[in-house]
Amino acid sequence: MSGDRTPLMAQPLRAPSAGRIAAFLGLFVLGAVVGVAGALVQPAWFPGGLLLALAGEAGLCLGASRALGSRAGAASAAGGWMLVVVLLTASRPEGDFFFAAGGGSYLFLLGGIAVAVICATLIPGRQPDGRPARLGK
Repeated sequence: MSGDRTPLMAQPLRAPSAGRIAAFLGLFVLGAVVGVAGALVQPAWFPGGLLLALAGEAGLCLGASRALGSRAGAASAAGGWMLVVVLLTASRPEGDFFFAAGGGSYLFLLGGIAVAVICATLIPGRQPDGRPARLGK
């Protein structure tokens, strides 16, 4: 390693730009919209609707992580999805609820969590510039 370049881990953290913060907020809202749409579609056409809802979430999370070049993009979209889906699973004081107690609802909830984690780990994290070999070897 040359003396004129500071290692990646030694560089101070910088605050994200306003555009990046707006992108994260937009992805959070878009994740919430996809969560509501998936909650409406998955019980309508049972196996196909469930697969369509999970594919929509996967596309959003994977696209968000690739567009922003970080795992935080997928985490932001998945956070909006998760918030909406968890709020929709809670029953209201009147006794109404959005999800039925069937297997499809549980597959949507748990499958969506699994899809979000898989998509967030597919994009590589920050890597130092330079050779593709391992550092210090």
